Amino acid sequence: MESLVIAYMYPNLMNLYGDRGNMVCLEKRIGWYGHQCEVRTVNHNDRLDFQRIDMLFMGGGSDREQGLVYNDLLVKADKLMQEIEDGLPALFVCGAYQLLGTSYQSHEGTVLNGLGFFDLHTLGQKERLIGNILLESELEGELKTVVGFENHGGRTYFDDEQLKPFGTVVKGYGNNGEDGREGIRYKNLIGTYLHGPLLPKNPHVADFLIKAMAQRRGITLSEPLDDTIENFAHQQVKNRILAGK
Repeated sequence: MESLVIAYMYPNLMNLYGDRGNMVCLEKRIGWYGHQCEVRTVNHNDRLDFQRIDMLFMGGGSDREQGLVYNDLLVKADKLMQEIEDGLPALFVCGAYQLLGTSYQSHEGTVLNGLGFFDLHTLGQKERLIGNILLESELEGELKTVVGFENHGGRTYFDDEQLKPFGTVVKGYGNNGEDGREGIRYKNLIGTYLHGPLLPKNPHVADFLIKAMAQRRGITLSEPLDDTIENFAHQQVKNRILAGK
């Protein structure tokens, strides 16, 4: 039985709106696929041993928490971006997603530098974008719907139009409530504003990350899981969003 290792970044600081549920979902699904899953917490000054990590996860946090983790992330940034280029699966939610860009400006005017991985920036506003959201997202060459919940004051804008969003907004706000894009997708990395958590509501997104982990390790997964219940729940949420409930 093979073991897949997920690095959970700063769980004591970056864990808004139940983001840890994404780790619970991945642990369960990897177990159902017949393999072990180890979630390792990474806090300030901890070393990231990328040779022993199969995926990286970082949840959302307030402006204060983003500032606290920024300097520690900056030390790890060069190696982290190289691993992302090499296909390391990663999920960055809300505040973590914002840190991938060049800058974040709060609605009070305070500017926080980002890691500069992608040419995008975020402007904070006092009025928050809150509610259920429905996307269309292409994963593994197939267009599927993604449901979730968003609650963010930041408006994220792509400065490089070649960047690809995680999905196209059907209902909801997305990156900024203006251009119909939500999140970012780059190789096996997903950055998104979808809290809730995201993965239990969207098993196909969880499997995208799991399959990427397994492929990089040369691990064979068992037969596809029976997602009848999960897909029924997804469809119910989707129907409610389309009905405006």
